Amino acid sequence: MATSLVYVVFVLPIVLSIAFGTVVLADVLQSPDRELNMWPVSNSETMKNDEEISIIGLENQYSISSPIQIQVKVDDSQFDCGDLYVTVYSGKHTVVTQSGFLKQCFDENNSLLPIDDDFSEIIDKPGQYDLVVKMTDQNQKSSITTSGKFTIK
Repeated sequence: MATSLVYVVFVLPIVLSIAFGTVVLADVLQSPDRELNMWPVSNSETMKNDEEISIIGLENQYSISSPIQIQVKVDDSQFDCGDLYVTVYSGKHTVVTQSGFLKQCFDENNSLLPIDDDFSEIIDKPGQYDLVVKMTDQNQKSSITTSGKFTIK
């Protein structure tokens, strides 16, 4: 009697959970337009460029010793206060550097971001890179993104 109670209380729920999970996952993966992306990685291929945000000062080519210095212009009043993130990806879509500028509040005069700070990075490996700029609103509910490409020689 005790061993059958152990099977009913402990083993049966585990077996049923695994079976149910397998059925659900198989059904989801049968749809051709679905994909299993549990941890989406932000990269320049999946992000769309918004017209409300632009990168100022990004060159097409840099030498190894010269710094990449940019500023960001935001033309959407919804984002007049928020967080700015600047990420540089290598050709393999791996993060080379990332900078966050929190609580970037600017007036109606559309100041260039980052305010009271600079984005300046030196990349010492030749290759092609993607620079992605993302501005989130102060409530972290929506964001705008743009990107640009440059080469280090």
